[in-house]
Amino acid sequence: MHELGIVIKAVKNVEEFARENNVTKIETLVLQIGALASVIPRFVEECYPMAVKDTMLEDTKLKIEVLPANARCRACEKVFNVLEEKGVCPYCNNEKPEMISGNEFMIKEIIAC
Repeated sequence: MHELGIVIKAVKNVEEFARENNVTKIETLVLQIGALASVIPRFVEECYPMAVKDTMLEDTKLKIEVLPANARCRACEKVFNVLEEKGVCPYCNNEKPEMISGNEFMIKEIIAC
């Protein structure tokens, strides 16, 4: 489960940000994870308590937003959901889309008390 290492790194980044900005208490950490990211949201939720143990985020809530896997068709320029359409443009049947979202793993928001 590589998610633990990824979440530990995110926690360190949040702690560093908090120190630099004189934030002493964080209520909620909001992460965005793309539907095609190599990070599985359920595993992030499971390992989060271990990753925040003995850190300033120990008592924080975790919120995860899953971002859609969207692509732009290289032929007709329309945007569509790659997973729902199985990689084929529903407008012109082109099979070589350009990915525009869905691979992300980002810290979206740090909600301080």
